[in-house]
Amino acid sequence: MPDNPTPDPEQPVGRRSITLEPYTGTWPDDDPDAGFRSLVSECSRFDPLPTIETLGRNKNIPVGALVAFILYRYSSSGSEALLEMGPRVVHQMDEIIRAAEEAGTDAARLEAFRSLSAVVSWLKVPLEDPGWRSGTMRRL
Repeated sequence: MPDNPTPDPEQPVGRRSITLEPYTGTWPDDDPDAGFRSLVSECSRFDPLPTIETLGRNKNIPVGALVAFILYRYSSSGSEALLEMGPRVVHQMDEIIRAAEEAGTDAARLEAFRSLSAVVSWLKVPLEDPGWRSGTMRRL
């Protein structure tokens, strides 16, 4: 039986456990989450614990602490990305996608791809240019 996705709030965090199990569900072709479900189905067939156990031994960190870290980092990565990029950039990227979806043409999708590529290129400048420095504001 699958784990209950809603944890018991009375249960201490350090005492909960999960069962690693393969996901063998089926879904319709038009399921908006089909890509995610497919990845879960594919990846859940493999046992990640040998790698995590080796890492734990090599770093002298308990396996449970590593799993908690991995789950936390994965589950919070969207929020971290939003904080790093800022809501303005996310809204701009979303507007590019919405406009292409509304137009519904291959030309609009190609233009959206080009626009998003330019935004990502701009976002990568501080990561790829070791001499890059943030501009400073001067009073007029």
